[in-house]
Amino acid sequence: MNMKSIRIVSFSLAGLLLLASCSTQAASINVNAAGVAIHGYDPVAYFTEGRPIAGQEAFSHRWQNATWLFANEAHRELFQQNPEKYAPQYGGF
Repeated sequence: MNMKSIRIVSFSLAGLLLLASCSTQAASINVNAAGVAIHGYDPVAYFTEGRPIAGQEAFSHRWQNATWLFANEAHRELFQQNPEKYAPQYGGF
């Protein structure tokens, strides 16, 4: 093996490790100390209201080992039907 081949192999290995690291991180959700996602804001409100609205504990839902809070029952139901649509990209990191 010559030096050029060794560099290609080492860069390829580094790339694979980076991809593995990113995919692991993307699968997790950014939560606060209480396990609440996106600082307690309603993720559906960003789509329906176009702005952040604080969620309420009365309208909570567990998904991906995190507690998600919603402003109302309708938002919680929308999230339950399709959480991937409303959850922030990259777990909110």
